[in-house]
Amino acid sequence: MNYYRLPAVLLALALFFCLATFINPPAGRLSWFLEVGPGLVGIAIMVATAKRFPMSHLVYVCCFVHLCILIYGGYYTYAATPLGNWAKDAFDFSRNHYDRIGHLALGLFPAFVIREILLRLSPLQRGGWLYFIVVSIVLAIGAFWELLEWWVSLIVASDVGQAYLGSQGDIWDAQWDMFLAMVGGMISLSFFSRLHDRSMTCVPESRQENCSG
Repeated sequence: MNYYRLPAVLLALALFFCLATFINPPAGRLSWFLEVGPGLVGIAIMVATAKRFPMSHLVYVCCFVHLCILIYGGYYTYAATPLGNWAKDAFDFSRNHYDRIGHLALGLFPAFVIREILLRLSPLQRGGWLYFIVVSIVLAIGAFWELLEWWVSLIVASDVGQAYLGSQGDIWDAQWDMFLAMVGGMISLSFFSRLHDRSMTCVPESRQENCSG
């Protein structure tokens, strides 16, 4: 099977979901763009570099799932997602926790991208230092995202900015978000590194005979 068939299918689905949700989102197009825009930039970079630096299928699938999480949050805003509201009512939570899922995903999925780039383009080898550096970069991304939310809340209209911030009155929201991003990265590295290694063996430049992807 052509290696790029799966990424092409995922890209087509991602574009369809984006177009379908951008037409008339309940939260408004500006809110949608603020939430989904960073993910689209990442996808665009991966598309532009796909021929020179194809990534593993695991990375492509993770990026697709992450984008879907962003799209769902951008369509409703993270504080008003039906899934989060259902969980709030069903489990008697004090708030809509979909925002927590989004920030866990911010560490869970990008960790594979960072790990793959470092393993393939740097002298780093598998081990403690790779783990530490990937988790540190994930934590830095989580912190930058909090700064981005702060800047947006200051620059854009107050209602959209507050919806984008998604703190829901929690004074520790930024700390929780950064912590969850770090936990997400640690989960990826601790439990799925071997799966990621197997997926990387199927990348065209390192393809093995026993790879069927």
